Amino acid sequence: MTRDAQRAKVYAAEGFVRTMFDRAAERGNPVVDFFGTSLTLPPEARFASAHSVQAYVDEVLAHPAVRQRWPDAGPVRVRSRRGAAAAHYEWTDDGATIAVPQGRSSWALRELVVLHELAHHVCRSDPPHGPEFVAAHCELASAVMGPEVAHVLRVVYAKEGVR
Repeated sequence: MTRDAQRAKVYAAEGFVRTMFDRAAERGNPVVDFFGTSLTLPPEARFASAHSVQAYVDEVLAHPAVRQRWPDAGPVRVRSRRGAAAAHYEWTDDGATIAVPQGRSSWALRELVVLHELAHHVCRSDPPHGPEFVAAHCELASAVMGPEVAHVLRVVYAKEGVR
């Protein structure tokens, strides 16, 4: 596997985007000033459990635009994981799995994080956070959350030096 040189930059960019969504939600106003332009963010889904993440993942993979773009994506199993350090995607002989932390920390039980993990599923690229992954994540966000989210991701990725 190739060195995942963009990983930290991808995580930094996505952390910035999640903070934008959090601040908009805290204010109760989806309109944000995004580099001098007013932009309305769509609502971001939040999940209560791995079971609700599973239902969401199944719906995303059945979405016509997702099926058309990635017809061979196949199913993904969602499971709980111990600890709150990270969500992750894994591919084994038993199939694809997204593991999400549960318990006191529910930071990963949100749409932006789940779409990141699904991007790994539809685009099993090497390196894992390379240009193909970034493009897939933006395409998924556009199809599911709307073009505004894909725009925000692309701009913030570029700001962080992500290719």
